[in-house]
Amino acid sequence: MTTDTFLYRYPPLISGILKKRYKRFLADIELKTGELITAHCANTGPMLGLCEVGSHVMVSKSDNPKRKLGYTWEMIAVGENNPVWVGINTALPNRIIKLALQQQLISELASQYSQVKSEVKFGHDGKSRVDFVLTGDEFQPPIYVEVKNTTLAEKGVALFPDTETTRGQKHLQELMALSKQTKAVMLYFISREDCETFGVGKQYDSTYGDLFHQAINKGVKILPCRFQVLPEGVKYLGMAKIIL
Repeated sequence: MTTDTFLYRYPPLISGILKKRYKRFLADIELKTGELITAHCANTGPMLGLCEVGSHVMVSKSDNPKRKLGYTWEMIAVGENNPVWVGINTALPNRIIKLALQQQLISELASQYSQVKSEVKFGHDGKSRVDFVLTGDEFQPPIYVEVKNTTLAEKGVALFPDTETTRGQKHLQELMALSKQTKAVMLYFISREDCETFGVGKQYDSTYGDLFHQAINKGVKILPCRFQVLPEGVKYLGMAKIIL
């Protein structure tokens, strides 16, 4: 199921040009007014292909006076001939997926639950946490859903991960363990509209690549969800095709 309306709407965004991204959390941006600001970068990964100096970016401004950095880098335009926006604020995907789940927009899951719970602890020690647990009636097993933000694209294929991720490896292992007794889903939030296919970035983390294929074989459901990111908001486009 896709939607022609915005699933999530941004606050009014401000246009600028990327001057430098550094120390993972920081980006110097020249606003269209000529003002040079330092914005918070919520994405701590390498952001391959998303840090080209001179690129058009959009930032939001917080009205919280206690914030050290008043601006947040939200998206960047990539591509020369027909540029597309790529969402880089990693604080948003879980919020948007929660909206999609509440509205039952993801048809692959829609008929299997009636309640959505966020940040649920599980395991014998209670130290593990999953992004969402979906529950229905007593005859339906709960569905455990982990979400991964996906921004890297190579030759029109969205890839995750874009670097070694021991945390991501752990999440796949936990989902495989859960799949023995209930339903487990790895959902990839593709934060760009130019990718109709999805694959695992095994060239960036071979261990994750191996675990990805093991997870599929053990019954973990892979859902690569496509989104269109625009300065006005985010739309759900449906599922990408998985390349194994």
